[in-house]
Amino acid sequence: MAALFAFLHHLAAFTLVASLAVEMVVIGGELTLEAARKLRLADLAYGISAGFLLIVGLARVFHFEKGATYYFHTWTFIAKLALFVTIGLVSIIPTVEFLSWRRSVALGKPPAVSATKVRMLRSIIHLELAGVVLILLFAAMMAKGIGLM
Repeated sequence: MAALFAFLHHLAAFTLVASLAVEMVVIGGELTLEAARKLRLADLAYGISAGFLLIVGLARVFHFEKGATYYFHTWTFIAKLALFVTIGLVSIIPTVEFLSWRRSVALGKPPAVSATKVRMLRSIIHLELAGVVLILLFAAMMAKGIGLM
């Protein structure tokens, strides 16, 4: 069972990264109707995978692997979890923006978004990806026992 949960955890993590990568590529181009649709779908996949990742990850912490006591006494785990929550909170900004496009997309029109707002969204997505890279670093350190308090 632990192997199944490890697989699901990794699957969710890779889906999350792929979704963010799609967002980064699409937001870098012209904001057409098709691009807006892709961004909305990628953000939906991102949100679902993040929620699934958190649920499966917490199940692993509390029911499999080394146990909650071990993980919550490891600064690398605490940093990884805190960064995940921070990224999740920051990701609300693009999600709210993408959701605001619903009406124009439903009408078959590209959303009217300023260049400044697109740059801001691109910067946020880049920050989210950088945060994911740090999470991967903390995960690797944690797997090697680094950070025990």
